[in-house]
Amino acid sequence: TLWDLAIAEVEKRENPDDDGKRVEVWEKSILFMGNKNGGKTTIILRCLEREETPKPTLTLEYTFGRRARRHNAPKDIAHFWELGGGTSLLELIRIPITSNNIRSFAVVLVLDLSKPDELWTTMEKLLQATRNHVNKILTKLEKTNPEVATEIKQRMWNSLQRDHPDYELVDPFPIPLVIIGSKYDIFHDFDSEMRKIISKTLRFASHYYGASLVFTSKSEALLLKARVLINHLAFGCDKSRSVSVDHSKPLFIPAGLDSLSQIGPPPASDSDIGKMRANTPLELWKKVFEKTFPPKSFCDLQDTKDPAQDLQYVEYEVDVMRAQKNQELEQYKRNASKSWKEMDFDPD
Repeated sequence: TLWDLAIAEVEKRENPDDDGKRVEVWEKSILFMGNKNGGKTTIILRCLEREETPKPTLTLEYTFGRRARRHNAPKDIAHFWELGGGTSLLELIRIPITSNNIRSFAVVLVLDLSKPDELWTTMEKLLQATRNHVNKILTKLEKTNPEVATEIKQRMWNSLQRDHPDYELVDPFPIPLVIIGSKYDIFHDFDSEMRKIISKTLRFASHYYGASLVFTSKSEALLLKARVLINHLAFGCDKSRSVSVDHSKPLFIPAGLDSLSQIGPPPASDSDIGKMRANTPLELWKKVFEKTFPPKSFCDLQDTKDPAQDLQYVEYEVDVMRAQKNQELEQYKRNASKSWKEMDFDPD
């Protein structure tokens, strides 16, 4: 199309290499999701080095970042999507993740360490909804573009070497995944045994899904560690090989560098584990975790605000017109109700 030609011409002018040829631009997409008020926006702003005050995310928001790999080189682009509402807006996951960008897509799951009673439910619902959607895309690609589907499925195992002792015991997420435990500053004041159970559980879940795990807070030093993992996904920056598995300190474990033997068994007695009926290791860890931290009974949907009423989205002309249409609707309802009541119905 004319639009495609215009884009190509601009890129050719802005991004020539030493020979005057067009250089390919790296373009990646990342979806941030997790607990409401868990710190997703703050993490995104720090990754993009923006000094802005975070605002609540009500639905699905988009921003982007650009970065050059070297001097005078074209700038790579990273698309950042953020899903608000905790687990109440799962159907919106299908908007950013499509068959066109699935090869360059990654997920960052932000879990609030200060709310262990919401932790497993949030993780389970969001990852399951994302996995279901990705699997639907892969099923379609197997028919339309089998080479891409095969490439994505093979790449799932890249974080784990074939000689890894847990190769047959894990179930990697279909696209790259980073799990961030936020609000470590609050979590650090928890009882040591509680911290150990939460840390071991998240280590297991991350390893099982082939994900990287990092604990962070508003501390610049901890945010920097999270940025290292995210920048690797977004801009292909070098991946850190350092590891921190000490439960008394913030965890930092890149994908593939943990093992079930190092994590150990679920934190429960042998008799309790024997009484629990579970079909998979993940299900067993869930039962053990929820025995200590019973899941909070809550419905995110009830707490979701109407974006039209949120002050951060105020637009005078639009709001005046909306108020007028609301008045017209109410008047129509009253007239319709009056007409209904005045109708004569044949008793037969």
